[in-house]
Amino acid sequence: MNAGLKTGTGNSNIIMIKVANAPCSWGVLEFGLEGDSYEYPQVLSEMRATGYTGTELGDWGFMPTDPKELKEVLAGQQLELVGGFVPVALSKAKNHEAGITKALQTAKLMAEASREAFIVLADDNGTNNNRTKKAGRIKASDGLTDSEWRTFADGVHRIASSVLDETGLKTVFHHHCAGYIETPDEIDRMLSLTAPDLVGLCFDTGHYRFGGGDPVEGLNKFGDRIKHVHFKDCHPGILNQSVIHKWDYFQSVGEGIFCELGQGEVDFSTILAQLNKSHYQDWIVVEQDILPGMGQPSESAQRNRDYLKAIGV
Repeated sequence: MNAGLKTGTGNSNIIMIKVANAPCSWGVLEFGLEGDSYEYPQVLSEMRATGYTGTELGDWGFMPTDPKELKEVLAGQQLELVGGFVPVALSKAKNHEAGITKALQTAKLMAEASREAFIVLADDNGTNNNRTKKAGRIKASDGLTDSEWRTFADGVHRIASSVLDETGLKTVFHHHCAGYIETPDEIDRMLSLTAPDLVGLCFDTGHYRFGGGDPVEGLNKFGDRIKHVHFKDCHPGILNQSVIHKWDYFQSVGEGIFCELGQGEVDFSTILAQLNKSHYQDWIVVEQDILPGMGQPSESAQRNRDYLKAIGV
């Protein structure tokens, strides 16, 4: 795994992992769901107050879309911008041009605020009824055809190339339940069809577990492609109930499948030890996906940050 996880230079004993959070931990999601929502001033203020030093952009329009204003807002909260999520229905070629436009819009905005931020590209999760209904229970027969795989990979390449050429920002692909890249086998195939020097992997521990994998094994298996890491937990009891009762993705999230860090079955201590061993010197982004109006996000953010401090970051 050491070849792909970012390796620092200089004193190898100094580990510079930085910890961010994301608006999705406050229920700010890309799905257009109903429910009480938070505005960005409160989210960023609470994020900073609970000990985080970076944020992802959130859905387009959540934060200011004027580069100067965005930069001022982030500076005011002493937060760095680490990534912007871009969902595109990549299995259909007709969606690729619009995907390029959307990714470039996001990349050009972010490039003014941070030259180190990633485009976090993903399938348009939650829009395919079968994949949404069967999240966590996906079989090979629910996947893409060979032709659709080629189309999907071509879309990823076209978007990543356009973003790099026009903004200099790099692209990582986010595997995600309720989309076509969910299971370990699907992640493996997507990576095999895309160029390592162009497309990295955003490794999300919670989605990897929900999708049927062991995150520790996944970190080892895909380490040479991992450029960005999301720390998300997965509650085993709720996962079991999701399987038994055949909940769809959104019901599983609403029931709290993505619990606070340390309350589920993801072995973060081992994952952190592996990241440290590889001299990973980039961002860990805490993501506790919740639906709009769920829970007390700032309190969860504080407990998540305290947990990470307790295990050494």
